Amino acid sequence: MEFYTFSKDSGKRISKFNSNFIMSRVIQTDKAANIGCMHLEENGVVGYHQAVVPQLLVVIVGEGYVRNDKEEYFKVESGDAVFWEKDEWHETKSDKGLTAIVIESMELTPSFFMPLKK
Repeated sequence: MEFYTFSKDSGKRISKFNSNFIMSRVIQTDKAANIGCMHLEENGVVGYHQAVVPQLLVVIVGEGYVRNDKEEYFKVESGDAVFWEKDEWHETKSDKGLTAIVIESMELTPSFFMPLKK
Protein backbone atom coordinates (compact mmCIF):
# COMPACT_ATOMS: atom_id res chain seq x y z
CA MET A 1 0.00 0.00 0.00
CA GLU A 2 1.40 3.38 -1.04
CA PHE A 3 0.06 6.85 -0.21
CA TYR A 4 0.23 9.75 -2.68
CA THR A 5 -1.07 13.30 -2.78
CA PHE A 6 -2.76 15.19 -5.58
CA SER A 7 -3.25 18.32 -3.49
CA LYS A 8 -3.20 21.78 -5.02
CA ASP A 9 0.38 22.21 -3.74
CA SER A 10 1.54 19.26 -5.84
CA GLY A 11 0.00 20.66 -9.02
CA LYS A 12 1.23 22.91 -11.81
CA ARG A 13 -0.33 26.20 -12.93
CA ILE A 14 -1.75 25.98 -16.46
CA SER A 15 -1.95 29.14 -18.55
CA LYS A 16 -2.22 27.72 -22.10
CA PHE A 17 -5.28 28.82 -24.08
CA ASN A 18 -5.78 31.81 -21.77
CA SER A 19 -6.38 29.40 -18.87
CA ASN A 20 -5.73 30.01 -15.20
CA PHE A 21 -5.94 26.89 -13.04
CA ILE A 22 -3.81 24.32 -11.24
CA MET A 23 -3.66 20.73 -12.53
CA SER A 24 -2.51 17.91 -10.29
CA ARG A 25 -1.83 14.88 -12.49
CA VAL A 26 -3.01 11.56 -11.15
CA ILE A 27 -2.42 8.75 -13.65
CA GLN A 28 -2.00 7.82 -17.31
CA THR A 29 -2.54 4.41 -18.82
CA ASP A 30 -2.17 2.89 -22.27
CA LYS A 31 -4.10 -0.24 -21.30
CA ALA A 32 -7.79 -0.58 -20.58
CA ALA A 33 -8.89 0.99 -17.30
CA ASN A 34 -12.07 0.85 -15.26
CA ILE A 35 -12.87 4.17 -13.61
CA GLY A 36 -15.71 4.60 -11.15
CA CYS A 37 -16.94 6.91 -8.44
CA MET A 38 -17.44 5.30 -5.05
CA HIS A 39 -19.78 6.85 -2.48
CA LEU A 40 -19.37 5.58 1.07
CA GLU A 41 -22.10 6.96 3.27
CA GLU A 42 -21.84 7.38 7.02
CA ASN A 43 -20.40 4.12 8.45
CA GLY A 44 -19.82 2.84 4.90
CA VAL A 45 -17.32 0.10 4.17
CA VAL A 46 -15.71 -1.60 1.19
CA GLY A 47 -15.08 -5.00 2.71
CA TYR A 48 -11.71 -6.67 3.09
CA HIS A 49 -10.76 -8.30 -0.23
CA GLN A 50 -7.90 -8.85 -2.69
CA ALA A 51 -7.36 -6.39 -5.53
CA VAL A 52 -8.10 -8.17 -8.82
CA VAL A 53 -5.82 -5.70 -10.66
CA PRO A 54 -3.69 -2.75 -9.46
CA GLN A 55 -6.07 -0.20 -7.96
CA LEU A 56 -5.87 3.51 -7.15
CA LEU A 57 -8.32 5.10 -4.69
CA VAL A 58 -8.45 8.89 -5.23
CA VAL A 59 -10.26 10.57 -2.31
CA ILE A 60 -12.24 13.59 -3.53
CA VAL A 61 -14.47 14.50 -0.57
CA GLY A 62 -14.66 13.36 3.04
CA GLU A 63 -12.41 11.14 5.08
CA GLY A 64 -12.01 7.54 6.05
CA TYR A 65 -9.57 4.78 6.85
CA VAL A 66 -7.74 2.18 4.77
CA ARG A 67 -5.69 -0.88 5.54
CA ASN A 68 -3.89 -3.67 3.78
CA ASP A 69 -3.21 -7.17 5.16
CA LYS A 70 -2.08 -5.64 8.45
CA GLU A 71 -4.82 -4.70 10.89
CA GLU A 72 -3.54 -1.11 11.22
CA TYR A 73 -5.82 1.53 9.70
CA PHE A 74 -4.48 4.74 8.13
CA LYS A 75 -6.55 7.91 7.87
CA VAL A 76 -7.19 9.27 4.35
CA GLU A 77 -8.91 12.48 3.32
CA SER A 78 -9.58 14.71 0.34
CA GLY A 79 -6.36 15.08 -1.67
CA ASP A 80 -5.02 11.62 -0.78
CA ALA A 81 -4.58 8.71 -3.18
CA VAL A 82 -3.97 5.13 -2.08
CA PHE A 83 -2.45 2.50 -4.36
CA TRP A 84 -2.80 -1.25 -3.97
CA GLU A 85 -0.96 -3.80 -6.11
CA LYS A 86 -2.72 -6.75 -7.76
CA ASP A 87 -3.61 -9.42 -5.17
CA GLU A 88 -3.00 -7.04 -2.24
CA TRP A 89 -5.60 -7.41 0.51
CA HIS A 90 -7.30 -4.15 1.49
CA GLU A 91 -10.32 -2.47 3.04
CA THR A 92 -11.75 1.07 3.07
CA LYS A 93 -14.20 2.45 5.61
CA SER A 94 -15.63 5.79 6.66
CA ASP A 95 -17.41 7.00 9.79
CA LYS A 96 -18.56 10.32 8.29
CA GLY A 97 -18.70 9.54 4.55
CA LEU A 98 -16.25 9.57 1.66
CA THR A 99 -16.41 10.02 -2.10
CA ALA A 100 -13.56 8.65 -4.19
CA ILE A 101 -12.66 7.90 -7.78
CA VAL A 102 -11.43 4.32 -8.19
CA ILE A 103 -9.12 3.50 -11.10
CA GLU A 104 -8.34 -0.14 -11.89
CA SER A 105 -5.95 -1.24 -14.63
CA MET A 106 -3.16 -3.74 -15.25
CA GLU A 107 -0.97 -0.72 -15.92
CA LEU A 108 -0.95 1.80 -13.08
CA THR A 109 2.17 3.64 -11.98
CA PRO A 110 1.08 6.54 -9.77
CA SER A 111 4.67 7.35 -8.80
CA PHE A 112 5.20 8.72 -12.34
CA PHE A 113 2.61 11.44 -11.73
CA MET A 114 2.10 12.10 -8.00
CA PRO A 115 4.50 12.68 -5.11
CA LEU A 116 4.39 10.30 -2.17
CA LYS A 117 2.47 11.67 0.80
CA LYS A 118 4.72 12.76 3.64
